[in-house]
Amino acid sequence: MLTTDAKYPLGIYLSMTAIMSVRETVVSKGNFTPGQSWGALRKAWKGYRIAKVQGDNAKMSEYATKIRKLQGELGISVASFPHLGIN
Repeated sequence: MLTTDAKYPLGIYLSMTAIMSVRETVVSKGNFTPGQSWGALRKAWKGYRIAKVQGDNAKMSEYATKIRKLQGELGISVASFPHLGIN
């Protein structure tokens, strides 16, 4: 197997490079860098999943709203949450 270094096989390295280049081309419309916005989006999804497991509809709605806002700022498709009435 071809490798770039001892830790990562070539396929994983190329996938990571592709993801990083996609992230760099997206321009955030808010006051944050694209990297910060992607990080916030990842954390919002994590919070949403935790709230869903706990059955906390108020927090799920709060995170769903943040997710949709961040997705809009990043210019990516916006998720819908019909079970919360957020479309």
